[in-house]
Order: sequence, then C-alpha cells, then structure tokens
Amino acid sequence: MIDLRDLDPSAPFLTQLQGPDDGRPITFVNVFLAPAGEVDKVIDVWREDALLMKAQPGFISGQLYRGIGDSRILTNVAVWENLTSLKDAFMREAFQNTLTLYPDGSLSHPLIVRKAAVAGVCVA
Repeated sequence: MIDLRDLDPSAPFLTQLQGPDDGRPITFVNVFLAPAGEVDKVIDVWREDALLMKAQPGFISGQLYRGIGDSRILTNVAVWENLTSLKDAFMREAFQNTLTLYPDGSLSHPLIVRKAAVAGVCVA
C-alpha cells in the first residue's frame, strides 16, 4: 500500500483537497518514491489509477515523468478543470481501492498548485 505524505506540512494535501473551490483550473502534482526494484510495478498501478482518473468529469490532462538514471522518482502532473472535480475523483471508492495495490514502501507526496504569474517570465 502507498503511504501519502505531505511535502508541505503547513498545507496538507487532504486539507488542500477540502478547500473552497473558486472554479479555476488546478494542477495536481504527485511525486512518488518507488521502493527499490519496484519502479515498474508502481508505474503499472499508476496506469490503473490514471485510467480511472482520466475517465472522470473535469479531467483535462495528465503526464507521468520518470527520473533518469537509477532514480526511483516518478512525478505525475495532472490538470483539472477545478478543485471539486479532483476531489470527487480522488474520493471515489474505485480510485481509493487502487491505492492498496501499490507495493509496500511506496511513498507519495501529493499537492495541488495553480499557475503563478512572474513578471517577464510567465503568466498565470
């Protein structure tokens, strides 16, 4: 089973998920650390839960990134129409059941972000 951990203790993922929804798009970022020798198994399970999420209302896009070399890091980046859509998809029993399929020792650091405008560099 996967262990969900907060990357930022001042903004726990489950608290972010329950926050007010202003209707703007959000980006879900999840940094995984796979147990030694289990990267391919984590990818297989991620595929299952990604297919479930992809079928949910409000899902816009998703991409999995894999660390290079011998890295055991995987990063999922998914864009959703709004926070409510992600919350509803995350709370579905079918999705919650996939969390038990990850190899023991799998770590997950989920967070929710939005684009930020930085003058002269990028727009929100």
